Amino acid sequence: MIKIAFPAYPFRINRAKDKATIFDEIRRRWVVLTPEEWVRQNFLQYLIQVKKYPASLIAVEKEMKLGELVKRGDIVIYNPSAQPILMVECKAMDIALDSGTADQILRYNISIPVKYLVITNGSYCFAFERKEKEFLSLDDIPEWKKG
Repeated sequence: MIKIAFPAYPFRINRAKDKATIFDEIRRRWVVLTPEEWVRQNFLQYLIQVKKYPASLIAVEKEMKLGELVKRGDIVIYNPSAQPILMVECKAMDIALDSGTADQILRYNISIPVKYLVITNGSYCFAFERKEKEFLSLDDIPEWKKG
């Protein structure tokens, strides 16, 4: 399990009536600030500021087909050739990271195969690297490597 320390970031948050929204810098729009969205926005800044992934190569809520179902991957990062390389599944901080979460991202990986898979609840995460036909656990989230 990997412990994460999120970098400080001046999020733009609006509160209207009983609903809060946060500005998503990647999608360039306001979204409802749910507990999962809070984790997603912080993890995006972690990937950009700490791991140095270019924001221009990140997709949020990437639509994918799983048979007849349409699902959305929380975060998908591409290389400069537009090939997906890393996928992140975010959960709210009070959600345990268990085999169900791992199964979810493994199903998404069928639709969008990547080299790295990450699951996080904001406090902790698990990262895996695909080697041949298996995923090996990593001690840290890989940093951006150009090329």
